[in-house]
Amino acid sequence: MGPVGIPAQQEINGAPSPSSLLWNVDATILLVEDDAGDALLVEEMLTDSELDSALTWRKSLAEARAFLRTCATPVCVLLDLHLPDVHGLDAVRQILESDSDAAIVVLTGLEESGTGLRAVAGGAQDYLVKGRLDPEMLSRAIRYALQRKEVERAAAALRSNQLIAQENARLERGLLPVPLLRDDRFQARARYEPGRVHGLLSGDFYDVVQTADGVVHAVIGDVSGHSAAEAALGVCLRVAWRTAVLCGTSHLEQIELLEEILVAERSDSHVFATMTSLTFASDGRSAQIVRAGHPGLLLRRGEEVRWVEPAGGMALGLLPGMGRWPTVDLPLAPGDGLVLFTDGLFEGRTGPDSRLGEEGLLAMAQAHGNLPGRRFIDALVAGATEGAAPYGGLADDVAVLHLGWGSELS
Repeated sequence: MGPVGIPAQQEINGAPSPSSLLWNVDATILLVEDDAGDALLVEEMLTDSELDSALTWRKSLAEARAFLRTCATPVCVLLDLHLPDVHGLDAVRQILESDSDAAIVVLTGLEESGTGLRAVAGGAQDYLVKGRLDPEMLSRAIRYALQRKEVERAAAALRSNQLIAQENARLERGLLPVPLLRDDRFQARARYEPGRVHGLLSGDFYDVVQTADGVVHAVIGDVSGHSAAEAALGVCLRVAWRTAVLCGTSHLEQIELLEEILVAERSDSHVFATMTSLTFASDGRSAQIVRAGHPGLLLRRGEEVRWVEPAGGMALGLLPGMGRWPTVDLPLAPGDGLVLFTDGLFEGRTGPDSRLGEEGLLAMAQAHGNLPGRRFIDALVAGATEGAAPYGGLADDVAVLHLGWGSELS
């Protein structure tokens, strides 16, 4: 027992009268004060106040910081600025370094109101003058400080979400462009679903371009990784692909060019990209497909859905300059549609030890084979999302393209 009746370095719980009206702020109140007399004064006022919360007393900033590192509940710090190991506003800074979510009420002397205002400007939520304390003022300051801190956190989270939304909008313009089509007989439907809540778009990309000869070119790709660097690389690859198509380069030249750009621009030698590039003949009778480590695709014919996996080569960037990518001709019937996607569509978990997988995706697609293009890909994304929801949601972003000649695909 300390000389003023406060158990040193112990928690003090007030014993309120059952008939009193108490506020439980659901937070720890940490008093950082080296003067035992002032500490006893604060304890008595808290006992007489309307707060029903534990008081923890620490005599130095070092002890307070050690406590904050292990405290799992919200904290309101009643902070004296004249401590054995720190003096002045640096105490506020160090408390916030230990716990940026801590609400701080600075305790000042009668002649230090200017210091209190500067402490608020430096990150504290309020200040109180020791010689003018009363139970109501103390309890109100603690409650308001906790509420202000919560508002600050909410505002910061909102601002962060706004910044993410703005960055996503910029990335979306680069990764997910509007298809460049000259003939309204060709239908292109696209869907993109970020795999992480409030996360930035990553390196999935797609594009569709129709050249003057009526041929429709399409690409879908996925840069490994989930950071802004991979998203930026995806933008580079997508823009380079569109430029190469408009310049009349062949499939093989496009693939080789994209690998060169990936190797030159990637931030790490382990980064690679998968992609599928295809062209639809202007007569609608065939498509040429080139795959570089990318998943297969779905062929829709009437209400029938089949999995198609043409021969392909390795992903871009795995062994630069060593890749071989065959071009495969796929015959098409009038009204056929091809559905391209990134692996996030089927890699989501459907159980603790299971994933949807390619077979599960095909079964889901066959169950929705009667739907038109837009509703078909929406159903696939919804099914994958709902299946993964109990197990943390989609692990990766999802991009889907539904392509084909004919209005029945709309």
